[in-house]
Amino acid sequence: MGNPWWFEKYRLSSGLNMRVARCGSSAAPLVVMLHGFPECWYSWRHQLRALSDSFDCVAPEMRGYGETDAPRGKINYSLDKLVGDVAQLITALGRKRAVIVGHDWGGGVAWATALMRPGIVERLVVMNCPHLRRLGEELRRNPRQMLRSWYMLFFQLPALPEALFRACNFAILERSIRHKAVAMDAFSDADMEYFRAAFRNPYSITAALNYYRANLRAGLTSRSGESDWIDKKIGAPTLVIWGEQDFALGKELTYGMEALFTDDFAIRYIADAGHWVQQEKPDLVNRYLREFLRPLLERSR
Repeated sequence: MGNPWWFEKYRLSSGLNMRVARCGSSAAPLVVMLHGFPECWYSWRHQLRALSDSFDCVAPEMRGYGETDAPRGKINYSLDKLVGDVAQLITALGRKRAVIVGHDWGGGVAWATALMRPGIVERLVVMNCPHLRRLGEELRRNPRQMLRSWYMLFFQLPALPEALFRACNFAILERSIRHKAVAMDAFSDADMEYFRAAFRNPYSITAALNYYRANLRAGLTSRSGESDWIDKKIGAPTLVIWGEQDFALGKELTYGMEALFTDDFAIRYIADAGHWVQQEKPDLVNRYLREFLRPLLERSR
């Protein structure tokens, strides 16, 4: 039996050309899945397979990755631009609202979308990315997290991070993804080729690093009051799924988030998973997703 997805391209109102993997029925509730760094749409392969029988599933190649346009200059990777891509994609799909699911940097964009554009978020699911306000607090005051986040500062350097990524046929992808996973067998050689392919465009590495360069100070580490949107409360029902053995982000970043929501909020911890949680423990993650999204199916009957 073949994979359920196919590929579509959309020209967003900003002029950006975006490629998406899509599966399911266009009449079903829309679920938009936002990948992280250094990945691509393929990081959602297990969820696309599991949810396509009930939902219209769309996993875009984020701005700068794969066959989606990679505009030059870090200014083009600010959070407002990334949130704009999500909003414009939903419109291009003929919808007004969607379930937003994000992991890692896709999780950061998902949080920002719920804060900046709450009207388009039906429900919110974030995996191994803390609320951006909590992340900023911990980056300022938690020495352990500061050490874990050393790479964010390294990525601010010009040229050197790009050279590191290109070395030995993107060997860093192997070290960052497969070798940092709790379950290394969750990633086959064929899987890793999909992630390498996302960086075949010569500018894609710089584009992916520009997510950090454009947002580390402006948003990710902003203090309360400096960015109005980051101080708002999220009104959509929200689920956080967290692999506890994350090499980059400590579990403590998930503590104390309850006051940041006005609707239902829940966390599901997975003890024997790491940062790549939806790929390391797909069956459990898919079960949590189905439970959280069930009210949408019951409402549509």
